[in-house]
Amino acid sequence: MLYAVGMFVPDPFIYLRVRGRDYVVMSDLEIDRARRQAAHCHVLSLGGYQEKLRKAGDRNAGFAEVVRCILREMRVRSVLVPHDFPLGLAIKLRTLGVSVNAADGAFFPERERKSPVEVAKIRAALAMAEAGMAEGIRALKSSKIGKDRRLVYQGESLTSEKLRAVIDIAILQRGGVANRTIVAGGRQGCDPHEPGHGPLRAHEPIILDIFPRSQVTGYFGDITRTVVRGRASEAVRKLYDTVLQGQKLGFEKVRAGVPTREVHGAVREFFDRQGYKTGKRAGRMEGFFHGTGHGLGLEIHEAPRLGTNSGGVLKPGHVVTIEPGLYYPGLGGVRLEDVALVTDTGFRNLTRFEKVLEV
Repeated sequence: MLYAVGMFVPDPFIYLRVRGRDYVVMSDLEIDRARRQAAHCHVLSLGGYQEKLRKAGDRNAGFAEVVRCILREMRVRSVLVPHDFPLGLAIKLRTLGVSVNAADGAFFPERERKSPVEVAKIRAALAMAEAGMAEGIRALKSSKIGKDRRLVYQGESLTSEKLRAVIDIAILQRGGVANRTIVAGGRQGCDPHEPGHGPLRAHEPIILDIFPRSQVTGYFGDITRTVVRGRASEAVRKLYDTVLQGQKLGFEKVRAGVPTREVHGAVREFFDRQGYKTGKRAGRMEGFFHGTGHGLGLEIHEAPRLGTNSGGVLKPGHVVTIEPGLYYPGLGGVRLEDVALVTDTGFRNLTRFEKVLEV
C-alpha cells in the first residue's frame, strides 16, 4: 500500500486501480492529507460512502460493502488482489457478489527493479545503518577487557543489550527506526537470527547486523560486520578471510542475466572447497546454511532471493544484499553483508563501511 500510494497511513484503507487510474478511499481523518501526499490518486470519502449506504438501509456498512458500492458505480464485477489479501474480506466480498481472484506472483512486479529515486532512498537508509555500525564499533574499541574476558564500557559490563542501545540510538538520531538489531557474540553468533544477550567478551567474534527503516521514506538499509575486540585466534582469522573471499566471489557473480541461484551456488561451492562443510552436527546446523542474499526495499526481505531454491535472474535495477556466513559452535559465527545495485554492465556496491576484523 505504501508503494502504491506513496504515504504512510496507520489505519486500513481501500486502494483500487481501475482502467489505469488509482483510487484511495480514506476516512475523514486522512482524506485531506491524502489529497496532498497522494496527488496521483483520486481520493474518495469513506464516510461519504458509508452515509450513502446507511441511507439505503445498510446500517453496518464496512469495507466490503463500500468496495461493492464503488465497483458497482464503476461497473466492475471482478477484482484482482494480492496473494496475501485478508481472507475474511475476500469471503465477504464474494458473498456480496464480487469475483475475487488472487494474483499469480507479485502484485506489483515492477517493485523488484528500483528506480534511481528508490536507490537513493535505500542508500540514505543504508547510511543510517552505517552510522549505527560506526557508533557500535566505537563503543567496542573504547571498552576495556576485564575478568573472564568480559568487556567493560564506561565502568559497566558491556552487554549485547547495551551495545544494541548504542547502535539503535545513533540510528534514531538520524531519522531511522532499528528493529531487533543483532549483537551476537561467540556461540550466540552461530544462530544467524539470534539478537544476542548478556555480556560480550574479548577475543571472540561478535556479529553486528543492522537493518533500520527510514521514518521518512519507509525504505530499509542493511549491513553486517563481524568484529573481535582484542585478538582473534588463527582459526577465527581464517574463517573471517574465507567469508570475505566468499563475499567477493558473490559480488563477481552479480551480473544482469545471471540466475540468482547461481550466485549462491558459487559461494557455497567455494566454502566447500576451502574445507568448510555445511551439515548437521550434534543436532544443529553448521557451515553455510542460509541464502547468499535477498532483495532490499520497502521490506527488509523482498524479491529477488539468492538461495539454493531461488528462481529468476538478476536484472538491472535489482538491489540485493550479498551476505555469506560461516557458523561453527567451537569458533563462533562470521557474516559480512553489503548491498549491491545490479547495473547494465555489472554492479555497484552501495555500502561504504570498511571491513576490519580486530578492533
